[in-house]
Amino acid sequence: MDQPKDAKTKKLKFTKEIKWVSLIGMALSLLGIADGVDLTVAHYTTPTILACPSTGFINCAKVTTSSYSEIFGIPVALLGLLFFVAMFFLQVPQAWRSHNKLLRLGRLLFSISGLLMVFWLIYVELHKLHAICLYCTGAHILTFGIFVVTVIGTSIIVHHEESIE
Repeated sequence: MDQPKDAKTKKLKFTKEIKWVSLIGMALSLLGIADGVDLTVAHYTTPTILACPSTGFINCAKVTTSSYSEIFGIPVALLGLLFFVAMFFLQVPQAWRSHNKLLRLGRLLFSISGLLMVFWLIYVELHKLHAICLYCTGAHILTFGIFVVTVIGTSIIVHHEESIE
């Protein structure tokens, strides 16, 4: 059955918008994976491999070797790496085009949980350690970007579904 012309236009626009959301989300996730690999390798080897000052307020070694660098014995860097890997797969075009509402909700909730973790880590850096890590800050910015892209993509989907009903 043929769709009305305006429905086809809405579908094309929706597809184009979701493609950009997906590409940006995947790119941010890939950058996060690279950052997460660096931080994870530094955690398991030596923090001095990070090209970051080790004295003063900007002090990657102080942050990445602190008692806050692990949660229940799991390195925060590894958790971040796993977050970015999972988000990469949740940002692929097929995942965005899926009609599975549980997948959509999971993607949104996972991005929110990442952002909440970022808030906690920034608090720890500023108020507990009095030092920041540039690599960690990069991961925080990428997580915030993924959250923004996920919220925008989700709103596009919801708006599209409401407009065709």
